[in-house]
Amino acid sequence: MTLSNIPPLVTVFGGSGFIGRYVVRLLAKRGYRIRVAVRRPDLALFLQPLGNVGQITFMQANLRYGDSVRRAVEGADHVVNCVGVLFESGKNGFDAVQAEGARLIAEAARDAGAALTHVSAIGADPDSLSHYARSKGQAEATVREICPDAVIMRPSIVFGPEDDFFNKFGKMTLISPFLPLIGGGKTKFQPVYVGDVAEVIARSVDGKVEKGKTYELGGRDVLTFRECLEKVLSATGRKRALVSLPFGLASLIGGIAAAIPLIKPPLTADQVKLLKTDTIVSKEAEAEGRTLKGLGIRPAQLDAILPSYLVQYRQHGQFGKPA
Repeated sequence: MTLSNIPPLVTVFGGSGFIGRYVVRLLAKRGYRIRVAVRRPDLALFLQPLGNVGQITFMQANLRYGDSVRRAVEGADHVVNCVGVLFESGKNGFDAVQAEGARLIAEAARDAGAALTHVSAIGADPDSLSHYARSKGQAEATVREICPDAVIMRPSIVFGPEDDFFNKFGKMTLISPFLPLIGGGKTKFQPVYVGDVAEVIARSVDGKVEKGKTYELGGRDVLTFRECLEKVLSATGRKRALVSLPFGLASLIGGIAAAIPLIKPPLTADQVKLLKTDTIVSKEAEAEGRTLKGLGIRPAQLDAILPSYLVQYRQHGQFGKPA
């Protein structure tokens, strides 16, 4: 038997993304060697200071090409898939990235003998009307078939300084006299802090999370869409009307916005479909302890963190007065 002091190697797909960067930070603190697999390694170099010299390396990988995925996984002890897209752009569609890409990663992990942690989302459903949720659901089924022992993480809406939800509406307060209550603003969310999501993922790498399980990660509070926007207005000190926007009209606007080339649409028709379903932790997950609370993690409080990064949207920045 050969003993080695070399730390385990973890390949993180999407390591420069919103959730991925927090995962890389926690794994670096734990002493793992980390290989960040991304399409553009030059845009991920900001992660390097998170670790010691040589601890974090970078490799080009594109989930549309199996060879690049296999090279990124080669020699790894654990693989984390944090890749996800909120809207389709060119060849980076939901099926290519979230379904087919997840299959390639799972197959590469299985062939390399590496454990796998797959990041999905609450609401993932292969029968969903939403293409996003449908591809996420298909990915879960594929991952479970290829790697039965994989750990699947299903967060609700994730918040943090780089999020694409609260920041979206924070930016909107700068230019719009109103914020849209899509579908009347009744959809329920359970916003979860990105640091808490990353901690559970890191624990799965540590082997402290039961294999073969699907965990649903939600924050302390269940909020309606209206309540989320009210918190944005409170944190930014802005007074904006909340205008109800029927699903049909919102879908039409989203379809037009998504058709405009070379811009990131503020809303898509598929995202409107997502808003027709609540994104909260299921009672089954709570009963079985497949939640943050079940893992002994006290979720961070939204009100304690949200103002710290939405302050940039106040009229006078950090010197502006909250509402």
